Amino acid sequence: MGQFYFGDNVDKWVNFELALTEAPDVDLSWFEGIQKTKVDAGFETYSPNFYYENSRITAVYTADLDRLKALMPAKVLESVQPLQIWPGRGLVALTAYAYHYCDNDSYNEIALSIITTKPGNSSWGPFTLMGQSMSKDYWGYVLKLPVDTELARVRGVVGYNLPKWLTQINYSQTDKSIRFEIFDSETGKMDLAIQGEKLEDLSSNEDFVTNSFTNLDAQGNLISGYAVSRQLSHGSTMDDDAIQLTLSDGSFSEYIRSLDLGEMVKYEYVPDFQSALYTPKPLQ
Repeated sequence: MGQFYFGDNVDKWVNFELALTEAPDVDLSWFEGIQKTKVDAGFETYSPNFYYENSRITAVYTADLDRLKALMPAKVLESVQPLQIWPGRGLVALTAYAYHYCDNDSYNEIALSIITTKPGNSSWGPFTLMGQSMSKDYWGYVLKLPVDTELARVRGVVGYNLPKWLTQINYSQTDKSIRFEIFDSETGKMDLAIQGEKLEDLSSNEDFVTNSFTNLDAQGNLISGYAVSRQLSHGSTMDDDAIQLTLSDGSFSEYIRSLDLGEMVKYEYVPDFQSALYTPKPLQ
């Protein structure tokens, strides 16, 4: 692109004929039923943001509950709590995304999030997690969210007040695995690597998942946003050999170490999904 702007390029695929030109092999039928609305998110844009063709891997780990609570703002804790899986242990999700085609062009992103209760709900441990899993309606608080394009960074910070920063993220794959390498933005050295297995026996049943997050806006007010994902190919396992997390002495790695990660609870491999990300609104 060579320049920075929030103009037509950001929402260039409101017109589906143009989207078909950019990515003619992508099934856009789901998006045709979703109405975009012009909103003010610190800049004029349209909501939801469309992600047309994407891949991800996710690992859910246990983590120190007190540490997770300490990382959440007091006002957020008044509304949601880290989901306690057993005494003293909460849950975090580490997700690596490859957005191949979307309204923000293409980019890679790493999300580290605390899995929480729904606003106003109590945590009933594994039963709460089971309920979210059955309803495919998950809630979280985002801790870290590095991206590898300036457009994605600025839109995430200005529009969502999310903890995004710009750094190098290398995405690669073989016939057996998918790999993301995240570099330290200060030193330029590789900080951590996430390598996930390409699971076999994937489901091709269309699966809809909602991921919601609670946050504070730039003025310190409670907000929540969400994304609805249409999973077209997906699989999961509890085998901890399915993912390799390689840490270094980089800042992101040290942050992850401070969470005292324990057992991996679940690994998800989703090589093909679409998503609609909605602009946050005040949390009632």
